Amino acid sequence: MNMLPKVDKAFIPIEKLTKYALNPDCDQDKVIAFELALGYKLDNYEELRQNIYKNLKNYEALPKGHNGFGEIYEVTMNLIGANGKTAKVLTVWIDDDETGEMRLVTLHID
Repeated sequence: MNMLPKVDKAFIPIEKLTKYALNPDCDQDKVIAFELALGYKLDNYEELRQNIYKNLKNYEALPKGHNGFGEIYEVTMNLIGANGKTAKVLTVWIDDDETGEMRLVTLHID
């Protein structure tokens, strides 16, 4: 299995959850999907963050090529949410050429 490179140093910016994926002022469909599928909302974003960290090593990373800023990887994982339900979550990561950081770029219910 091809694990995400630098998996032990992978970083999930809090803003990707609080200002994007779980923010009702941003993408309403994404917010509703996370709440219905896994029970995650703004007030428990840290649980989602820790859930991704905990499961990241258990799933294969698919290389998607270089986007001009770094190598892109997709990791799709089955997460058990705050509501006890299981759903597939697609996470996208960049191995940033400038900073050397492996960072979450986006995520959504798959």
